[in-house]
Amino acid sequence: MMTTTPGGTTKRYCKTMDLESDPVLVAAYRKVHGPGQVWPEITAGMREVGIVDMEIYLLGTRLFMIMETVPGFDPERDLARLAALPRQSEWEAHVARYQRTESSATASEKWQDLERIYKMDEP
Repeated sequence: MMTTTPGGTTKRYCKTMDLESDPVLVAAYRKVHGPGQVWPEITAGMREVGIVDMEIYLLGTRLFMIMETVPGFDPERDLARLAALPRQSEWEAHVARYQRTESSATASEKWQDLERIYKMDEP
């Protein structure tokens, strides 16, 4: 979905994934995503492929991600590029222990797209 923000036009993707149903693992996942905890190479790689902002929200064991990208972002192409960058597969293996997914799954296989069904003031 294309959106206009104060910084310009971007594409927005909303995705979801579940964590393991273990309070210790949920707390650990929260910690590895805390301020300054995500490896700098991961953030740099996201920017390199066109992800300009990302937020992850948590409710119980359900994650909700909002990803803002450059207008020309192509999920299939650019997430494959991201997966090939240094340390990305190491990061995916690092966080896989917390996620209810196959340990070998890529980020694009783990995170499922949500379908927007409502927007306020949309005709």
